[in-house]
Amino acid sequence: MSVFDGRRIPADKMGLDWEGIRRGDYSDRYFWNGMTILTHLAREGYRFQGHSSLLEAQGIFDYHHLSTGDMVVEMQWFPRRKPFAVVAGVDAAVAILQLCSGEWDGDTFIPTGDRLQILAVQDGDLAPYAGNPMEITPVLKVRGRYRDFAILETPTLGVLTRASRIATNTYLLMQAARGKPVLFFPARFDLPATQAMDGYAYYVGVQRYNMDFGQNVQPFVSTPAQASLWGGRAGGTVAHAMIACFLGDTTELMLQFARILPPEVPRIALVDFHNDCVRTSLQVAIAFFERYRQAVDAGDMDTARRYQLYGVRPDTGGELRDRSLQHLPDDPSLYGVSPALVRTLRDALDNAWQDWNIPAEWRERAAEWCRQIKIVATGGFNLHRIRQFEEEGVPVDIYGIGSSFFSNSSAEGTVTDFTADVVRVQINGRWVHMAKEGRQACENPNLQPVEEML
Repeated sequence: MSVFDGRRIPADKMGLDWEGIRRGDYSDRYFWNGMTILTHLAREGYRFQGHSSLLEAQGIFDYHHLSTGDMVVEMQWFPRRKPFAVVAGVDAAVAILQLCSGEWDGDTFIPTGDRLQILAVQDGDLAPYAGNPMEITPVLKVRGRYRDFAILETPTLGVLTRASRIATNTYLLMQAARGKPVLFFPARFDLPATQAMDGYAYYVGVQRYNMDFGQNVQPFVSTPAQASLWGGRAGGTVAHAMIACFLGDTTELMLQFARILPPEVPRIALVDFHNDCVRTSLQVAIAFFERYRQAVDAGDMDTARRYQLYGVRPDTGGELRDRSLQHLPDDPSLYGVSPALVRTLRDALDNAWQDWNIPAEWRERAAEWCRQIKIVATGGFNLHRIRQFEEEGVPVDIYGIGSSFFSNSSAEGTVTDFTADVVRVQINGRWVHMAKEGRQACENPNLQPVEEML
């Protein structure tokens, strides 16, 4: 359930291998070993025969009658990212617990998820962490017979960790971009199977930013799978390979793009194929404007919409310096999609109309048409680089980001790993402390009971 709409993702849309999860195919083997031992002990009627200094320290001495195999525990899941994590993946973790908890009797799975007491926050919640593992913010708590869900620790931690990492990185990228759209382009950097949850986590990060900063920035993903869990739509423009199919003629490609694809698809020209972003952008702009003007003069506004150039996208490789900057002394800061390139491109677009042979009555409209062309900067952008561009006032309108959404670096403070611990056990109807040294049960007022099966 997200904090934005109060709805949970239906389990059948998550694309998870429920049968494999139930069998432990996605679990660290030591959890499977533990489940097997506890199940065996329960079936042979074993009673605890050891010694518990932890219980005795709490004044409990009558514990040798306890069935270890049927031990009922309280377990909590929490992130350790400073100063906070934007939580995502909760719905998936809850679905795994509800649909995959149970035990096997031969080839028959006996579900027990309805016996668990589950408390969970909503996707999009914030979980602060100051660095003290004794003072954490649990985002999920479960009470129940441990062997029923022991093997689910791995997959539940996995979905929470990955989704929350992407959601938190998205949130911080949005902050760095100061509310400018940040496009989600990491599909090519990971397995196809991760796209649905990844796109949803990105959506959570965008919506949390909007909620906290009073904005309405729209999420933008590049594949239908990335939009599948939140009801969005994928978008995109063209690839360098398409320009090659048009023998390097970016303008002709964009004209055919505009002619064939519906007007609601933004016309964004990829302009670095010849490492000459300014020249290519101006070529596309004049070709589009001529067709736009002709359509308006003819009263054909449907056609005019097709030739509204939404933006240009420089994607210059970090080893190249654009031809528009070749006259400058060589400097590392001029390579790739640099501040100098974006400023040069913005200036060229804003003033392009002055060289056009157009009627006088069209010159003011042409100037405005050119000013409205957006610059979509892609190619190696990350949190640090976006902050640099924004601090320097570089006139980027939209950022396109790839693998930085997956950043998991200790040096950059982007590690969002989750941990799960048993912190209490039920003894004679009483919940008592039973956690490893340095951990304890913690509370979170945002935890809510989860009753219904997904």
